[in-house]
Amino acid sequence: MSRLERIILLRHGETVGLSSVRYYGATDVALSQVGAEQAVAAARAIGSMAFDLVVASSLQRARRSASIVAPGQEVRLEEGFSEIDFGRWEGLTREEIEAQDPALYAEWQERGLEFDFPGGERREDFRARVLAGLERLLDAPVASLLIVAHKGTVRTIAEELSGITLGPDQPELGGFYELTRSAENAWKLAGASR
Repeated sequence: MSRLERIILLRHGETVGLSSVRYYGATDVALSQVGAEQAVAAARAIGSMAFDLVVASSLQRARRSASIVAPGQEVRLEEGFSEIDFGRWEGLTREEIEAQDPALYAEWQERGLEFDFPGGERREDFRARVLAGLERLLDAPVASLLIVAHKGTVRTIAEELSGITLGPDQPELGGFYELTRSAENAWKLAGASR
């Protein structure tokens, strides 16, 4: 049986490409100075917790955030934790998407999480990829785990383990969730920051 008792799920900070307003999924944009400051704030909020294993998406914004939150620790890269590919909407703002693809934008707003991005990764495939990456970690011989990834990845893992549906804008850039496992082997969303 797994020894894993605690998981911190952290969304990377702001990027030079302004991930706060632009849809960067598969695009590998760097962490900005503001993003680095958000990661420092997350590290302070997390406190002196030591992690047996630190895992990050292979995209540089997540890798850099992980190195800030867990300085000096080896960061294991998990390809399965990359953000969804937004297809032809990569790098666009919501307003630019609406202007360029008004019909598809309206369908996206209507269908929400059941909508697949044009030319991008199917949500079903994204979810399966993230959960396969999670499965590879759940039996790791560790008690504590830090995962630094992206909004969609963090949401997928948090919701899968806790059974709780998060708000559509959660987590914010640099925000994190803490999951703890009970003696009954159930995961509880113990708290959220930002």
